[in-house]
Amino acid sequence: MSSTSSVSMKEQMVPENEVEQVRLLNGIEDSYEGIIIEIKEYMDSHIFIPILRASISQWKQQGKKGVWIKLPIEVSNLINPVVQEGFRYHHAEPDYLMLVNWLPNTPDTLPANASHRVGIGAFVVNNNREGEDICEAAIREVKEETGIEAEFVEILAFRQSHCSFFGKSDLFFVCMLRPHSFDIHKQDSEVEAAQWMSIEDYANQPYNKEHQLFQYVAEVCKTKSEGDYVGFSTVPIATASNKKMYLYFNNQDFSKFQNF
Repeated sequence: MSSTSSVSMKEQMVPENEVEQVRLLNGIEDSYEGIIIEIKEYMDSHIFIPILRASISQWKQQGKKGVWIKLPIEVSNLINPVVQEGFRYHHAEPDYLMLVNWLPNTPDTLPANASHRVGIGAFVVNNNREGEDICEAAIREVKEETGIEAEFVEILAFRQSHCSFFGKSDLFFVCMLRPHSFDIHKQDSEVEAAQWMSIEDYANQPYNKEHQLFQYVAEVCKTKSEGDYVGFSTVPIATASNKKMYLYFNNQDFSKFQNF
């Protein structure tokens, strides 16, 4: 995350057509129509909160969604006042607290905090080789975002990267699902477009050709559709305390395992 100034001065017209200096928070726009604010200097809450309110008013007019405020431990005096303005805790590190507020009157889609962020890309491949889209999380995501009922088949690939979402590591899984329904009802707030397409058409999209990760993903999917690739399937297992979990493994040589 890049550093920001805590406050900026902007001119706005007041009703009497006089120019008034209005102090607004200056932040960085993220990739999801949100704003990230980093407070770097001590401010009294009686000064900060009016600036925050004016800033939120402007962000709402601009159609912004999530507002993130990073408060260093030195400005912990602002925590309760900011919470009173509708913000909630998102995560904390030894030297700062991150608070967040979802502005629009729509379901909050801000990601929860974790030591790793997990993303799932799912491809639903049916018997007609039409394909697109996403294990139990993959099944849920596909149902929520496309309306397609599906069952998990296997994990085809996964990728790990570091220093991603607020400095956390990022895990991205590519899953294969088998559809039980085919009529698409896309979730407008999350999906711009959804359609069935062939693996070849998916692989040939310009975005995939411009990004090495998705070039590999497309090649894995093409090879899987031709029957020459085996991913990681699941087997339900239990701990000593009888807690259920899944083991993911390549089942091609499962018959060679002993005692199963």
